[in-house]
Amino acid sequence: MIAGIGGNNMFQQSNRVSGEHAGLENEIIKLPVPKYDGLTSIEKALSIRRSVRKYNTDPLTLAEVSQLLWAAQGITDRSKNFRTAPSAGALYPLELYVVIGRVREIKQGVYKYKPHEHELVKVRDGNMQEELSTAALRQNSVSESAIVLVFTAVFERTTKKYADRGIKYIHMEIGHAAQNVYLQAVSLNLGTVAIGAFRDEEVKKILNMPAEEHPLYILPVGKL
Repeated sequence: MIAGIGGNNMFQQSNRVSGEHAGLENEIIKLPVPKYDGLTSIEKALSIRRSVRKYNTDPLTLAEVSQLLWAAQGITDRSKNFRTAPSAGALYPLELYVVIGRVREIKQGVYKYKPHEHELVKVRDGNMQEELSTAALRQNSVSESAIVLVFTAVFERTTKKYADRGIKYIHMEIGHAAQNVYLQAVSLNLGTVAIGAFRDEEVKKILNMPAEEHPLYILPVGKL
């Protein structure tokens, strides 16, 4: 069974400094524990999965955001650091951001997901969806969704072992992770669409990304 809405609605915020975004907002949001079982079967989710570009204006909950992020890149085996999506050599080159527009328990802004801690680190204040939509060739789904997930990759994590072949492996991996988001969205009665048309440098600037990261996929998510 696919996971449904998970955890409690408790979350914590602090001013703890975190890695490459030290000196920015440094606001930490602990996410609710995801659920590992739900009411929608994998077969049902596969049969009704579609790309959805229009959403209503209802906000998401923190639990829904938590579940989506876990499905995308969450840890499934802490002893080996395995994640929900397969990765060549278990090198995990993907990074994940969420642009918050309408979520009941989270202020608008750009946040980076930390899989091992299952938490968000704020990297920028304010609603950046209009700017992100412009960078994505003015696709309305990006500006009208409740949140936007943005997958990036640090290619060197994989190419240092697999050389140029590693680039192909990363492109495979982003497909695995994006499909996880699609299927989890179905289970939560949400809609999403994978977007690959955008201006890379603009996206990097909007998300305040480190130089070594490169954007690969944009997935707006909203209520149906």
